[in-house]
Amino acid sequence: MRSELRLPVIIGILNVTADSFSDGGRYLDPRAAVEKGRALVSEGADIVEVGAESSNPDGARVDASEEVGRLEPVVAALKGEGVRVSVDTRKARVMRRALALGADMLNDVTGLRDPAAVKAVRDSDVPVVVMFARNRGPRAEKTARRGDTALEEAGAFFEERLASLKAAGIPPCRLILDPGMGFFLGGTPEPSLAVLRGLATLRRFGRPLCVSTSRKSFIGAVLGRPVGARGAGTLATELWAWLHGAEYIRTHEPGPLRDAARMLAAIRASSR
Repeated sequence: MRSELRLPVIIGILNVTADSFSDGGRYLDPRAAVEKGRALVSEGADIVEVGAESSNPDGARVDASEEVGRLEPVVAALKGEGVRVSVDTRKARVMRRALALGADMLNDVTGLRDPAAVKAVRDSDVPVVVMFARNRGPRAEKTARRGDTALEEAGAFFEERLASLKAAGIPPCRLILDPGMGFFLGGTPEPSLAVLRGLATLRRFGRPLCVSTSRKSFIGAVLGRPVGARGAGTLATELWAWLHGAEYIRTHEPGPLRDAARMLAAIRASSR
């Protein structure tokens, strides 16, 4: 546990999708999406992350044109109001458009493995979240996988990605590492729990860590809770991640996380 408690950078999740596992279809209307983005900021989000294609195992593929069409009015409106915006996408064309709209961050759940994506972001200066996942395609998978090797696999992935991206012209100082969670690691809770338990070891790469456990399948499996009843389990995992090295926490509910983190920081400060 870190001796100094800096508040985490909270990334509020805004899905402009039809089929995200938690809130698919609720924010496809740009007006509803912009209003939700404002609400996330008022609740404590430092960054609003807009995603227009679901990566859940049952999500439908969305082509780049439709993805851009969903993103453009939302990103433009939020940026116009001074909101810091991240865009969650794996497609080079969408990345280029997001950057043109002024995106402050990009998040690629495929870990910038597409050479076209590397080329799209190489000449910008925005940070990019590089996520580890065990699935081979762009969707998470429900396949049961070993838990005891998950952390080692994540470390090997980050070592390779940092070296490869540096060679391709993207310096490590622009990269944020996300070890993946839930179905990105496996269809049972064990891989996610193992990665959280050993999360601090990933700080050896000297790059910020981003963790997104919010409402994930492994929380539901451990607690026996449906998606809408995973708030307490989510908060517990988010605080664990923050206390063990995550500087960025990506969440559906910024308010509880912000309040809990502030209280823990206040307790730590009072003991000095």
